[in-house]
Amino acid sequence: MKSVYALYSNGDAAQRAVNSLRSAGYADHDITVISAAPMEEYEFSHIGHHSFQWYIACGGALLGLLFSTWLTTFAEKDWPIDVGNMPIVAWYPNLIVIFEMTMLGAILSTVVTLIITAGLGRRVPKLYDPEVTNGKILVGIAQPKDTSGADVERALLAAPGAQVRTV
Repeated sequence: MKSVYALYSNGDAAQRAVNSLRSAGYADHDITVISAAPMEEYEFSHIGHHSFQWYIACGGALLGLLFSTWLTTFAEKDWPIDVGNMPIVAWYPNLIVIFEMTMLGAILSTVVTLIITAGLGRRVPKLYDPEVTNGKILVGIAQPKDTSGADVERALLAAPGAQVRTV
């Protein structure tokens, strides 16, 4: 199945193309929009912003906290040493290790989530055109419902200045 996309020179035309794709029956998760610069003033810039990255980072931090707490208390209790009348587990020195391991868990889980969700392991993105680096805005559908992609081409040509391409 082929991908159909169009390149636009300004954000207004790209927003019109996204709106016509929506009216053609495509959902936001089917539409791909790529631009070289952030375009927060347009509604299409908010497509695909929902992610679980914050929750995964918090889960990694919690795992780091629990593991480091177990590691420090286990190491202090397992070592056979006479500490006199002092507590075996010293919390103030352990807080340094616990903090660092909590942050390490959060950072590592964030990096892994970013690599997976951004698709950085792929060789080539699903939809991409080198003209995006020259200031163009790519709007397209990776897998059209119609095998010929005629409905997508009609929707993309509704906006002025479209350069429709098929991959």
